[in-house]
Amino acid sequence: MTPFWGELFGTALLIVFGAGVCANVNLKKSFAFASGWMVIAWGWGLAVAMAVYAVGQFSGAHLNPAVTLALAFAGDFAWGDVAPYIAAQMIGAIIGAAVVYLHFLPHWKATDDPGAKLGVFATGPAIKHTFSNLLSEIIGTFILTVGILSIGANEFTEGLNPFIVGLLIVAIGLSLGGTTGYAINPARDLGPRIAHFLLPIAGKGGSNWQYAWIPVVGPLLGGSLGGLFYRAFFTGDIVPAFWGVLAVTFVVLLVILMMGKKNHTASNEADA
Repeated sequence: MTPFWGELFGTALLIVFGAGVCANVNLKKSFAFASGWMVIAWGWGLAVAMAVYAVGQFSGAHLNPAVTLALAFAGDFAWGDVAPYIAAQMIGAIIGAAVVYLHFLPHWKATDDPGAKLGVFATGPAIKHTFSNLLSEIIGTFILTVGILSIGANEFTEGLNPFIVGLLIVAIGLSLGGTTGYAINPARDLGPRIAHFLLPIAGKGGSNWQYAWIPVVGPLLGGSLGGLFYRAFFTGDIVPAFWGVLAVTFVVLLVILMMGKKNHTASNEADA
């Protein structure tokens, strides 16, 4: 088991459990149908914990491009390994989503709502508002990465780290996840979204590519900022990249905010 295969297998396992709990809740004629947000939040938390336990010894179990970038920016991971890790995570996410599709094979036809089917694979906003949706993903992933780095700094948690990281995922889901479905992981959202696009799912509808960039860009910015913030304020090592990523994040949010105001004004004028 090499680090590449560890990340691939671990991310696939994460999606099997995580997308699996979404399928249980979303798809009709499942015994868990409509069992609610608590089930989803705990399902994803346990999914992360089990996947980290499975492959942590081989790859460190990043399972998330945002975490990989955070660790690289924090100085705890080699930049030369970033691209192979992210490639493995994306491939694993697609494979995991395909397994979920096969597992729930007769339930796709039994479910009428295309949105519910997409919700098994990918996230979407509770209220469509580009600036707020992007900010939610940045904040959620920032907290995730700072939390992971903080947990790892406590020796007394050794051996319990994966379980505690799983509890962190549950906490983020219960407290912050209701706005965008807390992707906080580009591979977790984009990989299964690609699978949704490719798989012959009965009555699946579109894959909502218009929104798909938000759960990619948001977590990448939030994760990078989280790693640099931890490095600066927890270890006292402020590097130029901190100011660079902070500036990029600010500019991206400002541009989105201005574009949103412009579109809103144009819409009001058109209505008038």
